[in-house]
Amino acid sequence: MAYGDTAIEAVDVRKRYRGKVALDGFDLTVEAGTVCGLLGPNGAGKTTAVRILTTLLRPDGGRVRVAGRDVLADPRAVRYRIGLVGQDTSVDEVLSGRQNLVLFGKLCHLPTAAARRRADELLERFELTGAADRSVAGYSGGMRRRLDLATSLILSPPVLFLDEPTTGLDPRTRIDVWACVKSLVGDGTTVLLTTQYLEEADQLADRIAVIDAGRVVAEGTPDELKAKVGPDRVETVTRKPTLDEVFLHLTGHRPTTEPS
Repeated sequence: MAYGDTAIEAVDVRKRYRGKVALDGFDLTVEAGTVCGLLGPNGAGKTTAVRILTTLLRPDGGRVRVAGRDVLADPRAVRYRIGLVGQDTSVDEVLSGRQNLVLFGKLCHLPTAAARRRADELLERFELTGAADRSVAGYSGGMRRRLDLATSLILSPPVLFLDEPTTGLDPRTRIDVWACVKSLVGDGTTVLLTTQYLEEADQLADRIAVIDAGRVVAEGTPDELKAKVGPDRVETVTRKPTLDEVFLHLTGHRPTTEPS
């Protein structure tokens, strides 16, 4: 897909679970080669939206196209054009990192030799070569997340879905995952990232869609959304204040001239 094309398009998507509304007229457009952050609290509908966009769940209504294919009319073609990293790691802890990647390659119908070559490429890309033949059970959280990302890229998909990929990770590991995502986008991958972290969306996303109660309630660049909130403000309350006292409290020194 070329930059400027529409990689993800959802129009008036609706979904109910046992009578409860999960998505209520969800609309989203993501340009190819960009990162879209889907930001919202627990229960807002982020994971439901991702499951529909990745063909894991059928919508009750609306229209969805991913990588140029309709998710209902041609779900198989969509699956060959996307990667998905869920909230929980999908790798086998008993196997080594290399064995996991070769297994995923074979599941994607790569010949054994091609699966091994692709595993070596991804291990090097995600800086896992030194741990390639160790059991994943001994990997750190960050290493597992990087391996998760690697498995989703076996077929070099043009569109990648990341569903809260850094939840539960320590700050340093989160930064490592951010670096991996930025590298993927630099190579032209389109990314839809769901997150609860404002700073994560600010760091990674070209555009942010804020979802609440199953629909997008705000959308724009990080700077546009921050501008809508307004500038930071500090309120100071003192007992029997004078202007000199307030000035001293805020600046750490007394005014050099008398206030008018």
